[in-house]
Amino acid sequence: MYIAMNRFKVRPGAETAFENIWKARESWLPGMDGFRSFQLLRGPENAAEGYTLFATHTTWDSEAAFTAWTQSEAFLASHRKSGSGPLLTDRHPQFEGFAVVAGA
Repeated sequence: MYIAMNRFKVRPGAETAFENIWKARESWLPGMDGFRSFQLLRGPENAAEGYTLFATHTTWDSEAAFTAWTQSEAFLASHRKSGSGPLLTDRHPQFEGFAVVAGA
């Protein structure tokens, strides 16, 4: 199994707008081979650095299944509007990928 995460530093006051974009967006993930689940996670507020941490968390059967997603037309379609709205984050998201080595 493989877990792919993107961390977002959301600007103060933009948290609800950021959440609403994710809640309303069309998902292309369920039709992808090897896709298992998606979650949008809200983390702590970092007042000193001026952001609230969010992360997307997707679970895949394998890293190959995730890589196939990133190279698919569905991936391109799902990201076409990225960056076209108001600026809600500081910088691009930070990607982290994990191979699952143990679990329940």
